[in-house]
Amino acid sequence: MFEEQNNGNSPKSPKKIKFNVYWVYGILAITIIAINVMNVGAPQKEVTWTEFRTLVEKEAVSEVTVVANKNIANVKIKEGHLGDAYGSDSTKYVANPVVHVQIPSAEKFTESMEEWQKGKKTKASYRFEESRDYFDSIVWGFGPIILLVAIWLFFMRRMSGGAGAGGVFSVGKSRAQLFDKGSSGNKVTFKDVAGLSGAKQEVQEIVEFLKNPQKYTELGGKIPKGALLVGPPGTGKTLLAKAVAGEADVPFFSMSGSDFVEMFVGVGASRVRDLFRQAKEKSPCIVFIDEIDAVGRARGTRPNMGSNDERENTLNQLLTEMDGFGSNSGVIILAATNRADILDKALLRAGRFDRQISVDLPDVHERKEIFEVHLRPLKLDDSIDIDFLARQTPGFSGADIANVCNEAALIAARKSKTTVQKQDFLDAVDRIIGGLEKKNKIITREEKRSIAYHEAGHATISWMLRYANPLVKVTIVPRGKALGAAWYLPEERQLTTKEQLLDEMCATLGGRAAEDLVFGRVSTGAMNDLERTTKQAYAMIAYFGMSDKLKNICYYDSTGSAEFSFGKPYSEETAKLIDDEVKALINVQYERAKQILSENREGHEQLAQLLIEREVIFAEDLERIFGKRPWPSRADELLAEQETKPIENEAVEAKVEAPAEESSEEEKKVEA
Repeated sequence: MFEEQNNGNSPKSPKKIKFNVYWVYGILAITIIAINVMNVGAPQKEVTWTEFRTLVEKEAVSEVTVVANKNIANVKIKEGHLGDAYGSDSTKYVANPVVHVQIPSAEKFTESMEEWQKGKKTKASYRFEESRDYFDSIVWGFGPIILLVAIWLFFMRRMSGGAGAGGVFSVGKSRAQLFDKGSSGNKVTFKDVAGLSGAKQEVQEIVEFLKNPQKYTELGGKIPKGALLVGPPGTGKTLLAKAVAGEADVPFFSMSGSDFVEMFVGVGASRVRDLFRQAKEKSPCIVFIDEIDAVGRARGTRPNMGSNDERENTLNQLLTEMDGFGSNSGVIILAATNRADILDKALLRAGRFDRQISVDLPDVHERKEIFEVHLRPLKLDDSIDIDFLARQTPGFSGADIANVCNEAALIAARKSKTTVQKQDFLDAVDRIIGGLEKKNKIITREEKRSIAYHEAGHATISWMLRYANPLVKVTIVPRGKALGAAWYLPEERQLTTKEQLLDEMCATLGGRAAEDLVFGRVSTGAMNDLERTTKQAYAMIAYFGMSDKLKNICYYDSTGSAEFSFGKPYSEETAKLIDDEVKALINVQYERAKQILSENREGHEQLAQLLIEREVIFAEDLERIFGKRPWPSRADELLAEQETKPIENEAVEAKVEAPAEESSEEEKKVEA
């Protein structure tokens, strides 16, 4: 089909008509219907056996054709006797003066004709024949075979995941999505990726190498063969790869690791071969494999006897294609995963993935940039402070921040607001981390009182300890699975001392200590606190070496090879020593929490009663009851350093510019 070129007169060029296999089915159906209509011919009349006898006796029949296999007789009427056969409608049947009659059998018909024509001057001739319906023969002969083939193709196509027009025959073809030069399918660029300055610099260098390779090869350098993006979920690994596709002026193949896995044996390896074959034809190009851990999982030490591991075969083919005996120049592999520890070591070696780019959770400065990107389409109120929002969300990934912005817009729309306000963002953060409020949950007065004293215990101790996380808000309204919740603002620090860990552990045990001190009994509400405290205590003793009896010893295996060991890396005596140290550590902090609550019993009582009355309290209430905290926060310390020396780092400067009311900054830690 030829397309007319758009010379400017017509607004759009004509679209190409795509072939569809259902057209063939439609043409066949129309053909069959037309054949059946054409075979109908002129109108014909059917008469009874008695009427046929009358016509024979009147000598109105000239010729009879008997279809023996259908017990039907076609009777031709003489010209002068049309009225006897058709009556007043004889003119309608002049062109084809034939009537049909159903006969009992060929033998009965012969006997009756001889009997009826005895003594007649002119006798009608009759002959016998068999009717052959070629259409019925074709349908019943080839129809079942065609139906079985159609059903087989349908199921093969479904099992192959809809492999296209080829069906099962193209199941071994690569499913990579190609973004060619000048493709308009991907609009993401590096401008749309906020934060990730180090990762962007790494991948941008790869793009520049493809655009201007002489700049690097003149010094003897070689193009890197692959880069692995590693980081927690939601930090922007796939988005960064989309930006590479948008920036690079080279073909870009994108597919997921699960696209290689198939129920048929050998399909995964075939798709890997086909992917690299296409990539070599388009080189120089970039191949992006998302969630590569689906096929790159570490291979087992014991082979599967009597079976075929399709995943291992796919991985072996991938290793061969990336850096095997054959040449693979001009093809760069980008891959993303959040579980780099389970990948095969052969996949991570230099020559296959020359670079491992860490995509970590954003800091406060990077969160501000991410907020600026996701706040563009929202109608914001003038009171929105992006710096404040960035400090409200420590530990949030880029996907979490996008969810916060969307949830805030939904909350504002639910309240019929014209703009998204500051309180909508605070409610969105509470909704995402703590869950939905359940104000209609049935709680007795005694349970409410116990929850109030429990949460007040957390708040009191965290306010009195220097290194505990600053409190933002406490509520006893059920949220999610928790009956009460406390919001804290953890300090974003790179190193944590033993004193800081002990203060956090003591604050976590404050709820159980408050129940024990006030009511003389404990409840199941502290299960989440005890779980976190126990894990933290074991980490301090067995991993961080923060024990007087087990100094400078770490039993943590960062290589992941412990799964092949036969037992623990320490003896039973050491295991008992670790247990004793953990128990002693937790008991000391528990008694410390009870002592702090005893010394501040009046303030704890006032705080609990305020919680029972209002259900929600803020840091201002604690400051009114206990007074201002005597220790400066980390933001205050940075401000003091800023007065003595200039700040050179933008990230540090972003942390220094803390808002005046620090009490409104929040991060949730939900306690059951």
